[in-house]
Amino acid sequence: TNPSFYRAIKFKITEVFCVEIKKIIDDLQIRNAINLIWETFLQFEAPEYSVEGIQSFINFIEDKEIIQTVEFWGAYDSKELKGVIATNDNRKHICCFFVKSQYHRQGIGRKLWEYLRENSQSKVITVNSSPYAVPVYHKLGFVDLDLEQVSDGMRYTPMKYER
Repeated sequence: TNPSFYRAIKFKITEVFCVEIKKIIDDLQIRNAINLIWETFLQFEAPEYSVEGIQSFINFIEDKEIIQTVEFWGAYDSKELKGVIATNDNRKHICCFFVKSQYHRQGIGRKLWEYLRENSQSKVITVNSSPYAVPVYHKLGFVDLDLEQVSDGMRYTPMKYER
């Protein structure tokens, strides 16, 4: 047996269970969530998008009327926001799902997803996945509905999760 292996496993398990999922409701928290979404988008999505696609994404996250129709949940460790999942259409559609890069592969995204799945009445949950996130959604049980598409410069694959 390798004691360092078990310490690493224990650390990883402890790390995930310290995260608490909370609904994001006040304006400052929503602004922090949008900042996390934007910073993570720039790192992982923007390199694959055209200038038009990046501008379309900015327009979406800065549209106050749209943002008011979106429900946000955050993965918090103490006071730090580590990840965000946001839905519209009565929790039937994921419109944003981002985890800070330094917290990838720690189960935070899965915990956000499981929280949404357990708190949505919908039998089908949809997403228009960015190219980067398609493998992540496949791991969470989503299937492709069509080939990759482009709309307003944004590349996405329509996907669904069915209970």
